[in-house]
Amino acid sequence: MLTRLTKLALGLALPIALLASGPAMAEIREHSLKFAAANNKGHPQVMGMEKFAELMKEKSGGKIEVKLFPGGVLGGDVQTVSALQGGVIEMTVLNAGILASNVKQFGAVDLPFLFNSGEEADKVMDGAFGTDLMKLLPDNGLVGLGYWELGFRNLTNNRHPVTKLEDIKGLKIRTIQSPIPIELFNSLGANAVPLPYTELYTALETGTVDGQENPAANIINAKFFEVQKYMTITRHQYNPQIVLISKKFWDGLNDEEKAVFQSAATEARDYQRKVSREKDANAIAEIKKTGMEVAELSPEETQKLRDAVKPLIDKFTAEIGAETVTQLFKELDTVRGK
Repeated sequence: MLTRLTKLALGLALPIALLASGPAMAEIREHSLKFAAANNKGHPQVMGMEKFAELMKEKSGGKIEVKLFPGGVLGGDVQTVSALQGGVIEMTVLNAGILASNVKQFGAVDLPFLFNSGEEADKVMDGAFGTDLMKLLPDNGLVGLGYWELGFRNLTNNRHPVTKLEDIKGLKIRTIQSPIPIELFNSLGANAVPLPYTELYTALETGTVDGQENPAANIINAKFFEVQKYMTITRHQYNPQIVLISKKFWDGLNDEEKAVFQSAATEARDYQRKVSREKDANAIAEIKKTGMEVAELSPEETQKLRDAVKPLIDKFTAEIGAETVTQLFKELDTVRGK
């Protein structure tokens, strides 16, 4: 028979053993959340989401379940951001520039011909500039967990090959729902048509728009090659994507849980960028195999595009805020060793 002292000793030993085995894990509670995005399964964006969900399960000891909703099934990007602010959806990942309608400073990342490489963008977005932008989000019901990559955008259309600036004139081009891309294509002589990504394939198929602009991996993933004949490698814009979590949901997490989310987002970021760049490198060859005609602008024609959009940079600097744009170009100079 156990003595009272022995019972007391055993009673104390159990919680001490539990604490010793992992106090952090003891703080993590069970959660189930929705993570939505516009791209389809197989896209680098969704592969990043899958990695994040896997890491969350692992790091939380199976307590936090991340349910994925790719393919725009819960709505387009703008609609999803509203759902996050309302706490209806917990997480999303989308082009950072789309947030310009919520926080004007995010428009800076949409400026044309900004980055020369993805690695250059990483240094700027992971540094003070990207961090300072994320600090502006909580007042808008959002929290940023880091930046992933969509990549460099290229132009496709169904009317004729585009090999020079003048070829863009008059084309109806779908753009993302953000002021700078709209102005960018209008300034090149096209008619910009902002549409949610979820409506794009149908708009191309029905001729509502003549063309669109997206990274090569998107053209493959969304099968735009089925409804587009011509592609031009313009690399006119680079899209960093931002991983967002609803502030309403975030505020209900404890510090241990927040640390798990941040750790998983950072680890998934490195994986996602790697996958994105590998996919982009192979996508052009894949697009050519589909029968699409692929052209590349000469350096002279690329310069004409750059010159045509320079007034746009001046115009939007005033709207975004000179301080933000100055910081961005200063950090770019630092990254480039200027």
